[in-house]
Amino acid sequence: MGTEFDAILIGAGHNTLAAALHLSAKGWRVGVFEQASVAGGAVKSGEYTLPGFRHDWAAMNLSLFAGSAFFKAYGAELGRHGCDFMPVNRPFASSFPDGTWAGVSTDMAETLAAFRALSRADAEKWQALVARFGEEAPHLFGLLGSPMKLRALAYFAFKTLRAKGASGTLDFGRFLLSSPRAWLEETFEHPHIRAMLAAWGMHLDFAPDVAGGAMFPYLEGMAGQAFGMALGKGGADVIIRALTSAIAARGGVVETGAPVARILRDGIRATGVELADGRRITAGRAVIAGVAPKALARLTGGTTPAFDAAMDKFRHAPGTMMIHLAMDALPDWRAASALQGFAYVHLAPSLDQMARTYQQAQAGLLPDEPILVVGQPTVFDPARAPDGKHILWVQVRMAPGTITGDAKGEISATDWPSAAAPFADRALAILEAHAPGTRTKIIGQRIVTPLELEADNPNLIGGDQVCGSHHLSQHFLFRPARGHADGSTPVQGLHLTGAAVWPGAGTGAGSGYLLAQNLAGQ
Repeated sequence: MGTEFDAILIGAGHNTLAAALHLSAKGWRVGVFEQASVAGGAVKSGEYTLPGFRHDWAAMNLSLFAGSAFFKAYGAELGRHGCDFMPVNRPFASSFPDGTWAGVSTDMAETLAAFRALSRADAEKWQALVARFGEEAPHLFGLLGSPMKLRALAYFAFKTLRAKGASGTLDFGRFLLSSPRAWLEETFEHPHIRAMLAAWGMHLDFAPDVAGGAMFPYLEGMAGQAFGMALGKGGADVIIRALTSAIAARGGVVETGAPVARILRDGIRATGVELADGRRITAGRAVIAGVAPKALARLTGGTTPAFDAAMDKFRHAPGTMMIHLAMDALPDWRAASALQGFAYVHLAPSLDQMARTYQQAQAGLLPDEPILVVGQPTVFDPARAPDGKHILWVQVRMAPGTITGDAKGEISATDWPSAAAPFADRALAILEAHAPGTRTKIIGQRIVTPLELEADNPNLIGGDQVCGSHHLSQHFLFRPARGHADGSTPVQGLHLTGAAVWPGAGTGAGSGYLLAQNLAGQ
């Protein structure tokens, strides 16, 4: 069979689709093959509870995509294919068991009022941090958008040194190495303000005491204040539908229900793929695998012992359980009715509780008090539910992929089919304590366990929605392994992309776009 494509991409997640669109724009003919019946991976939407109620399966927040370098380049084109966002002016808040709350709004006066109710000193500190964000943002975003190669890092360090001086650069380096707890306790006095921001670290596997995690609560807080949040109009899958449509318009192919059985090789070079139905499809220039590192050896049959061992040892974060709720009405938050106006309400009461929850999940235990991320997308996008109704998107963090026991000693089951209902009941009891009467408003429910997340998308190993821990030993130059942060592999023409590759998880499409730019010569 002659060459059918210049590049074949395995998996139709947003990173592979971003890579496919950029390569298509550079004149490459691309073919994307996805094992699932729909494209998108963790970024998909559907009526998972009742007709007319449209839920986001896993990812909901599209701020990283909307603010990405990729979208800056292709936003106009994607807009012509239906990509549209709902702006969010109140991105996140936290409710606390003592009946208090704190939240961040794009209206500085609103944010400061919420902070002052807890601490006037913290309100002043927040105002000072926001005032300096414009100076700090270029350095942080410059690092996160930089290729992870020594030459690129050396240039970044030189620019930072020239801008900040020696002492400023050392302070910046110390911040990058700090844990969320270290930075938050140095910066804020009130434990609730610390907890509100620390909850963001848990989204990326950074429990309060994990080194290197301070940057994420800081960035999410500052970005929420400056820009708010972006939700996909009608559902997060709006970006996936626009990407697949744009690729098709440029002559590319996106085929779903087409699992790849193996990667074809001619000696040391990847030449194409064989699908599960027996079809062999050749690629003249590149094969790009949007898969979890542990899956690569199964597709290649093995590369080099060192690389295969590194991929097999790639560490995954604890899992997540999703609870999708169709609602008669929004929760009546005990702390304040104002919480009904936020996209996310975190139920994560303290740094110590978050640290304990993380340790329990790492040990395989069902946490006694899981962290909840309660998404209220219909506040900003009411078309996702019938008139007057709402949906709740509830992430239960953390949840072990393999259960060894229950930290609370109440759930005897150690298999997810049996443990799902009682563990979801524990989570909903926490929500009920913060918003009494919520259970009576539930008219439809769908529980998605960590194992169901993995079964639907094999990249989410054990329900790990970020496709791999972001701890320092597996981040920056080491994501997914030393020497391969650019997605390269020992097989010529074979590349890895997705959340397991630098710059990691989130909807920013960074790894796919960086790889495609590298392959196409920018």
